[in-house]
Amino acid sequence: MNTNPPALAELSAAQSDAQSPAASRERRQRAPRPRGRWYSFAGAGALVAVGYMDPGNWATALASGARYGYSLLFVVLLASLMGMLLQWIASRVGVVTGRDLAQLCRERFGRRTTLVLWIACEIAIIACDVAEVVGSAVALQMLFGLSLTVGVLISAVATFTMLALQSRGRRPLQRAVAVLIFFVSFCFVVELALAHPVWGDAMRGLAPSPALLRDAGMLWLAAGVLGATVMPHNLYLHSALVKEHAGARDDATIGRALRGVNIDTFGSLGLAFVVNASLLVVAAAVFHATGHTNVDDLADAHRLIEPLVGSHWAGVVFAAALLACGLNATVTGTLAGQVVMEGFLRLKMAPWARALLTRGLAIGPALVAVASFGQHGSNALLVATQVVLSLQLPLAVIPLVRFASDAGLMGRWRVARVPLALAWACAGVIVALNGAMLWQAVSVG
Repeated sequence: MNTNPPALAELSAAQSDAQSPAASRERRQRAPRPRGRWYSFAGAGALVAVGYMDPGNWATALASGARYGYSLLFVVLLASLMGMLLQWIASRVGVVTGRDLAQLCRERFGRRTTLVLWIACEIAIIACDVAEVVGSAVALQMLFGLSLTVGVLISAVATFTMLALQSRGRRPLQRAVAVLIFFVSFCFVVELALAHPVWGDAMRGLAPSPALLRDAGMLWLAAGVLGATVMPHNLYLHSALVKEHAGARDDATIGRALRGVNIDTFGSLGLAFVVNASLLVVAAAVFHATGHTNVDDLADAHRLIEPLVGSHWAGVVFAAALLACGLNATVTGTLAGQVVMEGFLRLKMAPWARALLTRGLAIGPALVAVASFGQHGSNALLVATQVVLSLQLPLAVIPLVRFASDAGLMGRWRVARVPLALAWACAGVIVALNGAMLWQAVSVG
């Protein structure tokens, strides 16, 4: 005989279901994440940091270290500090206003200016994508012996594999990117241990060199380092990724969000600086120190690093890290393309369609380069793409700083005093460096 009332029996069954593993798992998935904790704001910084260590960075840092030793290490440091400042401003604008940089440009500038800024940003994204395609193709050739043409075609579609993770939400994609970043960092720990750099000389390389303004080759590489590190479309992307933290408009919520986003930004970009500096240090210690100052090609670097270091693993680790960087960078280019297209034009496009469009435009120059010049033309193309990014950079930085310092838009959270002065100084350095590079190019021509 059943002595339990029906209601009590139903309650008991419900409690039993609630204690089941499946129900517990479902409750955990539905439970809101603790928004006040700093790690709840992590993720955007990792996606942005990917752009700071893409194959274009490899090309410029490799050429800089092989040709000039540790002398251009201060440019890597300066570019990284400038990048941290500008990404901090971009994330601040996104959190406070709830809009990304492209949306603000569309709202506050005329249609003609908006179109010019959009076209310039698309050119930068395509240039970056060319670097990613070529860099990944070179890495595939190093690891598996594939021809560069086949490597270009494989890398052109590899982005769809990474973007497939986004169908399960942003977190799986962010975790995959973070894992690859830490893998690259581990690879460079191994490379530094094998290269045995002279750390005293490396520390002296952090001081500015007056030769920069006299040597056209050094200036060209410095512009490439700057363009490879501080990418214009990363500013648009970062401001868009943190919009979700805008939330309520009270100062306490905004303050918590900014603190969490800042930790994410500076931590991720600090790691990116370590990777870029390590690459230049390895190139200086392995190639410049042994008289191989003309090593400015990724394939040549891979071929020489094993006998010069005396370890088979040096070449394998070098190629694996390059491939990981290339795969990672495919994601940010596509995401940034979505942001600028939607922000400037209000035109939405599925991630796969956006990736297909960008890769379709990038694969042409990549195939022409490898068909015409082979593996030895890849590095020249990579450095050239980073110089294009440097030339596009002021068109993103100047509007960003203007918006960030606007009291009517940002309120009490506007950028002012020392950070504002440093931001305008960064813009001035970028414009001056680009102007000097163009002047030297015209004079030589």
